[in-house]
Amino acid sequence: MSSSVQRPRVRKSPAARRAEIVGAAAAVALTEGLECVTLRRIGDDLGVRPGLISHYFPSAEELVAEAFGSAASGELDALLPGGPADDSPVRRLADFLGRTTGEEYDAISRLWINARHLSRYRPALRDRVAEQEAAWRGRLEGLIREGVERGEFRTPDPSVTTVQILVVLDGLSVHANTDTSGHPTAVTRMAHATAERELGLAEGALSTSGTSGT
Repeated sequence: MSSSVQRPRVRKSPAARRAEIVGAAAAVALTEGLECVTLRRIGDDLGVRPGLISHYFPSAEELVAEAFGSAASGELDALLPGGPADDSPVRRLADFLGRTTGEEYDAISRLWINARHLSRYRPALRDRVAEQEAAWRGRLEGLIREGVERGEFRTPDPSVTTVQILVVLDGLSVHANTDTSGHPTAVTRMAHATAERELGLAEGALSTSGTSGT
C-alpha cells in the first residue's frame, strides 16, 4: 500500500539559500551573459518567487556583481589552484597557461569582456571587477614569487612580470567571441613566450605540461 504522507519541506538556512542564488546567477552569467542575470530569471530557475531573491539582493545590480565575483573566483580556483602543491612552480605555471589556451577558457574570457564593459555604468560591478583583478594578480604573483624563492624563476620584479603575463592573456582573450583557429602558434603561445622570457626560462619550458587540469 502506497503512503500518502508527504515529507515536510526543509527550510534552507539563509546562508544556504544565498549560496544557491549566487550559484544559479553565476551559471547564467557564464553561459548567457550578465545581462541575463535578473531577479525574475534567477527566481524562475530556482522555482521561487522573485521576492525571495530580492530579500537577499534588493537590486539586480547587486546580484549581477555577486554573480560575476562568484564565477570569476571559481574560474581562478580551477585555472590556478591556491595553497601548497607538490608540483614545482614551473609545472603549475605551465598548467595554468595551458588551461588558458583551451576552449573552456573562452567562457570566462567572454564573462570578463562582458563585466568590464558593463562596469562602466554599474558601480557595484566595477568594484567587483577591481576586486577580482587584484585576486588574479595576487594569485599569479604568489606563484611567481614562490618560483623565485625556489630558484626556478629569475625576475627582478615579480609584480611587474605578473602584470605583463596577464596583459598578454587579456589581449588574447578579447578574441573569445571570434574564430581563432587560424592564429599561428606564435600568437597562441604569446603568453607562454612572455612568461618564459621574463622568468629566465628556456623556450618551450612552459609547454611541456599537460593541460587536463591535474
